[in-house]
Amino acid sequence: MVSSIEEYLDQLEARLTGCDAATRRDALSDAEEHLRTALESESASETEVSEQEVLNRIIGKYGSPDEIAAAYRQIEARISPALAPRPRRPSQSVSSSFFGVITDPRAWGALLYMLFSLLTGIFYFTWAVYGVSLSLSLIIIIIGLPFTYLFLRSVRGIMLVEGRIVEALLGVRMPRRAVYEMRGKPWMQRLKLLLKNERTWTSLAYMVMQLPLGIIYFTIFIILVAFSLIFLAAPVAYLLDLPWGYIGRYRIYPSANLVPFLVIGGCFLFIGSMHLAKMIGQLHARLARAMLIGS
Repeated sequence: MVSSIEEYLDQLEARLTGCDAATRRDALSDAEEHLRTALESESASETEVSEQEVLNRIIGKYGSPDEIAAAYRQIEARISPALAPRPRRPSQSVSSSFFGVITDPRAWGALLYMLFSLLTGIFYFTWAVYGVSLSLSLIIIIIGLPFTYLFLRSVRGIMLVEGRIVEALLGVRMPRRAVYEMRGKPWMQRLKLLLKNERTWTSLAYMVMQLPLGIIYFTIFIILVAFSLIFLAAPVAYLLDLPWGYIGRYRIYPSANLVPFLVIGGCFLFIGSMHLAKMIGQLHARLARAMLIGS
């Protein structure tokens, strides 16, 4: 028999050992929100019944920790990110693996994430730096603490959206629900919980780090993609007698003898860029999981 919601959550977490960290967090958030909301509403309407009896009835309807853990294990097995890594076929050759990246949606998703990371990085960095600065400057007046609470809540919401972007484009499982926050507690107590939570500070660090990472990602891949397209466009520039580039005041025109080599070089450069984007995307996905949800 479970004597409290905390004990139920501890048992559920133990039953979910071995599951993905994002799945565990979603399961615990769902269970805590359901149990606390139901207990609060039913206890208010049935004052003559003990809280233990109400909790037992709620758990009977919701499910035991074993049942809920089994249900979430089934969900985890059936539902995976659209761009989750697929096992490589044993018969796949090195050449098909190299050139097949062109049709790999994970590589395209990673490349798209790299190119858009500059925009998200600017937004995250600005929001985090200005939010922390205003929180510290307003802490001496009465609106400082409420502002800090709202700012930290917004950080959680923004990082939940970032997790959905990472899952959609980089193909790793991320939380689909925010961590449950007890609505019955005063906002000052909830602020203390936010300040004590390790994920609050790792999320802020992630938001700050995203700007330099976004600059690096965007610069590398915009240059690689641009040069790839320039090389691939060499036949068009040659046929239309268009300048291929400029050195000072002088125009550069592609030579007929170099056009085939430029096209081949452009193809290999673009394919190499896709492989690089895929590799960096996997590394960034690990970073996001480590800082936003932990182990």
